[in-house]
Amino acid sequence: MEAKKDEDGKKRSVLRAGKNPLIRLFFKLWDIFMTREVLTYLISGVLTTVVNWVLYWLIVEKFGMEELSGNALDWVLTVAFAYAINAFWVFESKFTDWSAERRKILKFYTARLFTFVIEEGGIFIFVKQLEFNGLVIKAVLAVIVIILNYVFSKLFVFLKKSA
Repeated sequence: MEAKKDEDGKKRSVLRAGKNPLIRLFFKLWDIFMTREVLTYLISGVLTTVVNWVLYWLIVEKFGMEELSGNALDWVLTVAFAYAINAFWVFESKFTDWSAERRKILKFYTARLFTFVIEEGGIFIFVKQLEFNGLVIKAVLAVIVIILNYVFSKLFVFLKKSA
């Protein structure tokens, strides 16, 4: 495809600059949402989800712990992993002092506690009450939780101070 320059002087494909408003909207949304931060968050979300599922499977399926208790233990361990990867890789949060770091950790756990309640509620309703497959429900809930966790981390925990 032929490339041409747009108003910002950036080279754009003919498809990107075409007349179809849906295609233009897609590329506009792509430019807004496909940033380094979002991409690293998606990767860390996948890694965190894998850690979460593996721990859930080990704790509940292999060690035989009850689903809600196993999910709670799984959650504590997964959030510790998630904090480290989000703080230092995704949001590139700088360590200033222990007091500030404790506040960030407290905010992170508070936000994650909120999404944990959503996850526990989903497991209680769909696995315990309606007897759906636990791993399928974990997958559906993971999508909801990942989106909410990004919003909370971005707007509540790892705030960038403007210069």
